[in-house]
Amino acid sequence: MAAYPWAAFAASLPFTLLAVLLVLGATFVVALRLGRHAVVDVAWGLGFVAIAVASYLASGDHGDATRRLLLLALPGLWGLRLGLHIARRSRGHGEDPRYEELLAKAPGNPQLFALRRIYLTQGVVMWFVSLPVQVAMFTQGEANLVTLLGLLLWVVGFTFETVGDLQLTRFRNDPSTKGQVLDTGLWRYTRHPNYFGDACVWWGLSLVAFSSWPGVLTILSPLLMTWLLAKGTGKPLLEKDMASRRPGYADYVRRTSGFVPLPPKKP
Repeated sequence: MAAYPWAAFAASLPFTLLAVLLVLGATFVVALRLGRHAVVDVAWGLGFVAIAVASYLASGDHGDATRRLLLLALPGLWGLRLGLHIARRSRGHGEDPRYEELLAKAPGNPQLFALRRIYLTQGVVMWFVSLPVQVAMFTQGEANLVTLLGLLLWVVGFTFETVGDLQLTRFRNDPSTKGQVLDTGLWRYTRHPNYFGDACVWWGLSLVAFSSWPGVLTILSPLLMTWLLAKGTGKPLLEKDMASRRPGYADYVRRTSGFVPLPPKKP
């Protein structure tokens, strides 16, 4: 097996960083025109798509062709679906309460504060989480069992996330369920099937990267993504907001797993 092309990989990093800056810079301009920074959530998935494309183009003939195509197609499909879903969901809505609360504490210019705390922070996280994709674009070695397991885990995660989002959208659009808590379908087994699906997607992509050296060196990337979803800015902030607005949410929390799908507890 050929040695890993560290020099070529290092040369690709400015291009993936530039891809992040272009996506988030354009998003910031759009946010200023619309008067709400919630549009940055749409850019979250699209930024990963841009990184995958930039890394694919920069890797040229260095990596295994099958792995490179997988790591272009899988993040691309995931990111485009997520961006489109969030764009549709947020259409016609005002600023996200999370960003309102953050900007209310801004010292000095709130827009520059938003640029630092929201956009640059998300950009750094986005770039770091995507490192398995970036590194594996340059790796040699044919697809193996670990690659297949990664692909299967990605499919599980993508299915969970997509089905969970569809079920939630249908529930929210039904006038008869206004003020209620969704506890059917995938939401019967986990309070966050979309976040669980996200975690599986990135562990699946990481396994594809781990299937050939030195992909395993990027293990901190999926660990960070999982922590953000389960303990950081994902689940805790959402549940804090839900508990304050939905009277039945506390009971739902008591009987339903917080992240990994499990049979619901009996009353």
